Amino acid sequence: MSDKRTRKQTPIATDSNYYSFLAKMRGVKKIIHLPTPRLKNANVNDRKRVKTITHIWKYGDRLYKLADQYYGDSTYWWVIAWYNGYSTEAQIETGRAIKIPLSLEVALDVLGV
Repeated sequence: MSDKRTRKQTPIATDSNYYSFLAKMRGVKKIIHLPTPRLKNANVNDRKRVKTITHIWKYGDRLYKLADQYYGDSTYWWVIAWYNGYSTEAQIETGRAIKIPLSLEVALDVLGV
């Protein structure tokens, strides 16, 4: 269950009523999941550690495609979104310059992940 993104998190087993429908559907007594990560807000010095490349957003661009291109893993799209202050790609206007962190490991460290 652990990958680079979740390596510092300890799985939680819960038998809460909130998850009872899911446990019943899966035929288990407890649901095992990871806690919601708490990302830290990087200060100016932290952000200076992250080397970036500028990408001009164009029609058809997708964060997951950029993550796959630069990191070899589309699931890290959220790192690019976080670094640029966007919650979704729908907020990025065509022609906008965005920064792509070149080192995924450094970006994750700055995030506290």
